[in-house]
Amino acid sequence: MGLPSLALAHSAGDVLVRAGAITVSPDDSSDKFLGEEFKVDNDTQLGLTVGYMVTDNIGVELLAATPFSHNIALPQFGNIAKTRQLPPTLMAQYYFGNKNSMWRPYVGIGLNYTTFFHEKFVDSPARPLLSDIKLKDSWGVAGQVGMDFVFNKNFIVNGSIWWMDIDTKAQFKLDGKHQSVKTHIDPWVYMMSVGYRF
Repeated sequence: MGLPSLALAHSAGDVLVRAGAITVSPDDSSDKFLGEEFKVDNDTQLGLTVGYMVTDNIGVELLAATPFSHNIALPQFGNIAKTRQLPPTLMAQYYFGNKNSMWRPYVGIGLNYTTFFHEKFVDSPARPLLSDIKLKDSWGVAGQVGMDFVFNKNFIVNGSIWWMDIDTKAQFKLDGKHQSVKTHIDPWVYMMSVGYRF
């Protein structure tokens, strides 16, 4: 006998809510500052996506998360600053297979907006010379691949990967003189989640 049908696993009009662990892993580079590039570390938070199936194969999805916290380092000084950020991202998606499929791989493309807040310098050998840091918010494209496993009529297990174009300017003072360092964060973002279909 064949497997029982999973009719209407993903079909037009469905709302898909997924929640799980999401990790931002920067693929960073920057203009040189004191002869070195800024380095931005990883962080893992609670991620949430809300999707809507426009047709059986086309969906839209919004990514949200609890705020990420990142240390900013220069190799010769160690961590010199920290920031928090939120990267809401809106995606248009294409789901492969059909509404009866147990496995639904998909790809997406969309727009990311990243806002930085609570920037500050931390104790380091360079701290006496540094003040007034601010990171400029970013708009950029985003790409995505993912896979849903339809566990039953309502529950989903999901894995997904994003790449986000996040560019910012770090503006601050060095010994009272204004500085501006262009920084490319461009992270890979990984999420494992469980979901519910309404």
